[in-house]
Amino acid sequence: MYIGFDDTDSPKGMCTTYLAYKMVKTLKKEKVTFLDFPNLIRFNPNIPWKTRGNGAVGLTISTDNPQKIKRMIKNLVEKYSDTKNGANPGLVFFEKQDIPDEFLQFSSKALWKLIHRVDAKKFVSKHNLDSFYLGNGQGLVGAIGVIGYKFLDQTYELLSYRNKSKFGTKRNIDHTKVKEMQEKTFPQTFNNYDKEKGRVLITPHGPDPVFYGIRGEDPSTLISASKLIKPEEKLHGYLIFKSNQGTGDHLKNKITLENFEPYTSGTITGIVSTVPIVMKGGHVFFSVRSGNDIFRCAVYKPTKITNIARNLIIGDRIQIGGGVRKATKTFERLVNIEFINVLELKKKLQTINPVCKKCKKRMKSKGKNQGYQCVKCGRKLKNKQVIKLPRLISKTLYVPTISAHRHLTRPRQRLGTINQKNQFSRKIQWINTF
Repeated sequence: MYIGFDDTDSPKGMCTTYLAYKMVKTLKKEKVTFLDFPNLIRFNPNIPWKTRGNGAVGLTISTDNPQKIKRMIKNLVEKYSDTKNGANPGLVFFEKQDIPDEFLQFSSKALWKLIHRVDAKKFVSKHNLDSFYLGNGQGLVGAIGVIGYKFLDQTYELLSYRNKSKFGTKRNIDHTKVKEMQEKTFPQTFNNYDKEKGRVLITPHGPDPVFYGIRGEDPSTLISASKLIKPEEKLHGYLIFKSNQGTGDHLKNKITLENFEPYTSGTITGIVSTVPIVMKGGHVFFSVRSGNDIFRCAVYKPTKITNIARNLIIGDRIQIGGGVRKATKTFERLVNIEFINVLELKKKLQTINPVCKKCKKRMKSKGKNQGYQCVKCGRKLKNKQVIKLPRLISKTLYVPTISAHRHLTRPRQRLGTINQKNQFSRKIQWINTF
C-alpha cells in the first residue's frame, strides 16, 4: 500500500512530517511492514500558498488488514491537521504494486508548475482512488505527487520533534555544537550551518513541532550527527526521511515562452541582451534573449550573487535557473534567479584617446571627427585606441550563499553527485522515541 498526504500544516502550527512521525509510531504497533523510509518530497517552491517547504510525505507498507489501516490513518489526518488555521489536507491510498505512468507524469509536473486542486480531484476520480480531504482539498496535489515520485537522486533528513508542552516556545541550540557537527560530518551532511554568517540552518523559526532537521547523504551519518547536537531541551524523538532536497529537482524544466506562466520553475539558456541595472536595495535586473524570446530577470541581494549579475555584459551566454514571478503594478512578469551558470564571456572592449608613441602621453581630441593630437610634439592620429578590459567574473556556476538556499537548491558540494544507493534497512534506527 502506498500512502500519500500533504497540506496538514498552517503558518500557525503543525507539520506534515510530524504527522508522519505520529503515523509511523501508530502503524508499528499494528504489525505493519515498512518497505522504505518515509518519503519527503519537495514540490515546486514557487507555489504562493505553500506554508513552508511545499513538502508532501509518502509511506510504503504491506499489511494484512488494509481497511483497518486506512481508517486509522484517516483518523490521524483529521486529528493532527491544523484545519482551523487554514490547512487543506489531502490523503490518497494506492494498493497495486506497480505505479502507473500517469502518477509519474503528475508528480513530474508538480515539481515545476502550478497544478490546480480541481485537476487533482479529476485525477482521483479517473483512477478511482481511495482518497480523503478536508477544506478545499489542495493537499491532494502533493498526496498524488508523492506516490508518483521516482527517485533519480536522493538525500536524507533526520527531523527531531519537540514535546507538546514546548510547541511555540523559543528553540535554544548551541551554535558551536552545530558548527562542529558540520565540520565533522562534511561532506556527508549539507546546509546545516552558514560559516559566513555564523548562522544555524537546522532549526525552524515557527511554532511547528520540529526542533531541528539535519540534511545529508546517508541515514547512519545523520544519526551520528544528531548525537553531536546535545540540546538542553528534552525531545520527543526523531524520524529519518528519504528526500529530494538538495537535488535541484524543480529546475529540470526548460522555460519557454509557451510555459512562461506565473510560479513556473526551470532554466533558460541564452544571451544577455540588456545592461544589468542595480535598483534600490541592491537588486539587479537584466534581460536574457533565448532564440527570438526575451525574458526579464531579477537577482536579489540576499542571494549574494548580485555582484556576478551586475558584471554581466550584453553578449554573454549564460544559463539561469529560477521561478517566474507574477507581474505586479511595479514590475512585469520576470524570472527570480536562483543560479547563474556563465557559459561564454564576451570580450569587454573600451575605446579611449590614443597614446603618443614618442611622448608616451595620451593625445587630446581636436574636435568632432577631427582626430587626435599630442599636445607635446604635435603628432596626429585619426582613430581612438581600443583596449580589452579584464572580466571580473569567470566561466563557472554561481550559486547563492547557503542561507539563501531553498530546500531543493543543489548545494555546491553536491554538484555532480547522484545518490541512488538503496539504504533502507530494518537494522537502521530510522525512527526513535526518547
